Amino acid sequence: MAISVFDLFKIGIGPSSSHTVGPMRAAATFAQALRERGLLAQVQRVEVRLYGSLSATGVGHATDRACLLGLMGQWPDQIDPHSIEPRIAQLLQERCLMLDGRQPVDFDYGRDMLLLDESLAYHPNAMTLNAEGEQGCLFSQTYYSVGGGFIVEQAEIDAPQSSAEQVKPPYEFSSAAELLSLCKQHDLSVSQLMMANERAWRSEDDIRAGLLKIWAAMRECVANGMRNDGILPGGLNVKRRAARLHRSLQEVGKPNVIGSTLSAMEWVNLFALAVNEENAAGGRMVTAPTNGAAGIIPAVLHYYMKFNPSACDDDVVAFLLAAAAVGILCKKNASISGAEVGCQGEVGSACSMAAAGLAEVLGATAPQLENAAEIALEHNLGLTCDPVGGLVQIPCIERNAIAAVKAINAVQMALRGDGEHFISLDRVIRTMRDTGADMHANYKETSRGGLAVAYVEC
Repeated sequence: MAISVFDLFKIGIGPSSSHTVGPMRAAATFAQALRERGLLAQVQRVEVRLYGSLSATGVGHATDRACLLGLMGQWPDQIDPHSIEPRIAQLLQERCLMLDGRQPVDFDYGRDMLLLDESLAYHPNAMTLNAEGEQGCLFSQTYYSVGGGFIVEQAEIDAPQSSAEQVKPPYEFSSAAELLSLCKQHDLSVSQLMMANERAWRSEDDIRAGLLKIWAAMRECVANGMRNDGILPGGLNVKRRAARLHRSLQEVGKPNVIGSTLSAMEWVNLFALAVNEENAAGGRMVTAPTNGAAGIIPAVLHYYMKFNPSACDDDVVAFLLAAAAVGILCKKNASISGAEVGCQGEVGSACSMAAAGLAEVLGATAPQLENAAEIALEHNLGLTCDPVGGLVQIPCIERNAIAAVKAINAVQMALRGDGEHFISLDRVIRTMRDTGADMHANYKETSRGGLAVAYVEC
């Protein structure tokens, strides 16, 4: 499957791309399918069945609410986050689901929302939606939320699209080695090659406009995170820190205020914390490439734009395109799903992508960019996904800040070399895949091990 930059960067809502954005898209797709088949008026009951990780941490990640909103015809890139609480409260009180926003259907949460202690073979993030009428089942579909907001229908698995039906980009690549070879052969930078590939689906003007829209959403998310104070929802009583840190950094340089030689790094921390606090609060943000790791790429890009006086929109486009090239490699050859390979697939992939983007705009050669991405990912190998309480808060928020700084350091190290190094990015990605396969399910977004258990014990 060819993957676009706009598959990896999607505007959505928090707190999770695989547990919130993906399920909402799946449920909205299901409601749309009912409408297109002319079945809406016949539906008398809708049943939601959540499996595996979607069941284990579904409530903490708002998977149940996301499914309900999707069934109501809401999409993650369009819904107003402030409308979610009133919509859900009304549904639970009236026990009535407005299917596709137009067809009232009786809905009993305890009967019709099933969190099942079983997993399906294809992927740990699985859900089945059933629509029943007077004569029984009208329509049923199983969906897999495979990370980053991507969804796969069971029907697609049973009857996959042939390669002849797919639009192929001119410089298709499935490995970093192929990417480097194509860049060298055609004298292209990584972002130039990615732009040529994206033009297989849309015009360059549309690509630029779309990427700048993504950047605007990232900036808005950071601004909201720096402004909003208070306690994050979910019951852990985690305090927001970004707003206070922002106020503190704004004082640096004023008379009688002691500054820090590490203020640039603190700004990076701030940008990452701001995004992930907004994500944890269910706000508007961008999957990059997931929600749990959504703060890393915006933090590094904000860092570049803030501290480089000559930075411009062209840099934003080049950064995101180069970052997406590495994201494509991680998606194709391993996974960006915490439920599949642990947090190395989320934070690790995002860290590697951010390093690639920063290396590109700092003038790195393609081999240096590959080296930066390799360093960033290598030092996230084995990272577990063990969110406390099933919430994308501890350790997720701080982890994004640490990884953003790590991405910058990886670029600094790579730019001091000529791109030659011992372990290739391809080998590291394969290692991430193999490590994820070996990792116990307790450490793959189930909250049944690691820090999640340690918190309960203490």
